[in-house]
Amino acid sequence: METSSHRPVWKSLLAFAIIYFVWGSTFLAIRVGVREVPPFLLAAMRFLVAGLALYGWTIGRGDRSPRGREWASAFLLATLIFVFDYGLLFWAEQRVPSGIAAVMLAMIPVFMALSEIIFLRTQRLTLRLALALLTGIAGVAVLVSRSLNLGGAPIDRLGAVALIFASVSWSVASVLSRKLPLPASKIMSSGAQMLAGGILLTLAAGALGEFKDFHPGSVSREVWLSLLYLIVAGSIIGFTAYVWLIHHESPTKVGTYAYVNPVVAVFVGYFLGGEALGVRTVLGSMFVLISVVVITTAPARKPVVRLAAEETG
Repeated sequence: METSSHRPVWKSLLAFAIIYFVWGSTFLAIRVGVREVPPFLLAAMRFLVAGLALYGWTIGRGDRSPRGREWASAFLLATLIFVFDYGLLFWAEQRVPSGIAAVMLAMIPVFMALSEIIFLRTQRLTLRLALALLTGIAGVAVLVSRSLNLGGAPIDRLGAVALIFASVSWSVASVLSRKLPLPASKIMSSGAQMLAGGILLTLAAGALGEFKDFHPGSVSREVWLSLLYLIVAGSIIGFTAYVWLIHHESPTKVGTYAYVNPVVAVFVGYFLGGEALGVRTVLGSMFVLISVVVITTAPARKPVVRLAAEETG
């Protein structure tokens, strides 16, 4: 491992730029993709290819393949992360702007804090945390409320519910990941979970009848390029940068992507995707991000353990 004194600064800057801007931009790539490809099938193609590549690479470099119980854990976590979290994200982006979807998923630390307070008992419900939780809930209310006269249409409620459920699912997976047997290698664990996720998403797409509605010849070049971007830049390069950073930078610094990504996604959606950026979006997003910053910087009684397959978008 390189020491901080010998590690070129440009490597850290490049890795941070990747997890900030590449992961932030994947939300628009998803929205472009689901215009022509059914959502669960699009997610399946992304994670099946990326999972195969990551798993194959780790096997090629000599890492041990997961054992039976570890595969069982990988499939359980993949159900929560890839089917319920990413699958619902891809589905919701048919109804919700990409920037808003990123802001809604930024609520994950809010639900993780609630899990730690209620189930793990690793956090106390302090005044600071209570105010942060209420601020995050207020942000979501601003985004979906039809009674507030803030200009701009509120986001689709069904899409919002799907994104909240996706955030809760990720939070549950985060709790379970601390208890389940997984490979010691973070990269192998991630590759196995991603591969399992791709398989489960393929089965889900088949069960939902999405293969009937998919005609590869009618898919535009723009959509194929967005899928390629999601696989290569979003999953393979993005995850590689993330793993490199967690071995060379403090967890606090690396964790800043949780509130930078939504800001990037909102602006990318506005400038490149033609999405609205009105008072409602700005105010709701600001409340959610303040909540996330306060929660993620709050002292915990135990260190937070992140999912091996953690990424966004």
